[in-house]
Formats: sequence, structure tokens, C-alpha cells
Amino acid sequence: MLSLILFRHAKSDWNTEYASDPERPLAQRGIRAARFMGQFLAATGQVPALALTSHAVRAKDTLDLARRQGDWRCRVEVDPDIYGSDADRLLEILRQRQGAPQSILVTGHEPTCSDMAARLIGGPAQIRFPTATMARIDIPADDWPLIDFGAGEMRWLVPPKLLGNRGLRFA
Repeated sequence: MLSLILFRHAKSDWNTEYASDPERPLAQRGIRAARFMGQFLAATGQVPALALTSHAVRAKDTLDLARRQGDWRCRVEVDPDIYGSDADRLLEILRQRQGAPQSILVTGHEPTCSDMAARLIGGPAQIRFPTATMARIDIPADDWPLIDFGAGEMRWLVPPKLLGNRGLRFA
């Protein structure tokens, strides 16, 4: 059984200067949410063995903040192909991970996260995926090249607001 955690980057700051979209930074609210979600994942014992992220600053920073706050001990790889990808391309990126660990987290963007989740579970046309949301999908396969749309099962989908990210402490 493989586990994929989709992690949409946290809230970005549209009111700051940046040269191009990939350079857009996180807002303060996004920084808090990323840290909170890092604690959440660690507290639930579901830290992946491998974390992939888009090269966009907001995605890399979301993953880095979550990883540091949750004290995750996973390998991290930046994959520029995640930025701007659609669900079909993201499926191919994952399929190229032959022999990769059974649990992978992908930090990416919308609408790819919601579309990927929906297509993996063969479910609704759209799944609401707010910033800093995480979703875990289990896929009945032994290796990543064998995954396909419609085969997964959504285990959970957690936006930071659901957990009430202000002042909540995970032990």
C-alpha cells in the first residue's frame, strides 16, 4: 500500500514585490498555517519518508516550515516539474519514482492538488483544497509506477481551519 499526501502551499503574499510568480512569498498567515500543519502531521505519526516540492518559493517555504516545526526526518527533493503541472503530469512524476519509499508528500499548487485528489479516488469532479490543506490518499500498489487514477482511497483531508490553528498544541 502506498500513501500520498498532497499538501497545497500555504497562503501567499500578493501585496509584496516579486519578479515572477514562482518568487511570490508566503504571507504571515501562511507561515503560521504551514508550521501548524507540520505539527499536525508529526503528531498523527504520518510523516512521509520523502517530500517533493515545486520550486516556487511559497511551496518550498511551506514545506520547509512544516518540516522544521514538526521535526520531520524525511528526504526532501525540489522538482520544478511540479510547478504548473496538471494531474496527468503529476501522476507521471510519481510514476517515475520507482523504488521510492511507500509514503510521499507532494507540496504543490491549485488546481492540481484538488484535481489530483479527485482523480486518484475516482470521485467528484472537484474537491475544495484551501491553502495549507493536506490530504492523504492510499493507493493499493506495491510501487509508484503502478499507480493510476481511480484506484486510491481518501483517508483524510484536513485544512488548517478545521483544526483551529490558533493556540492548539499537539503533544
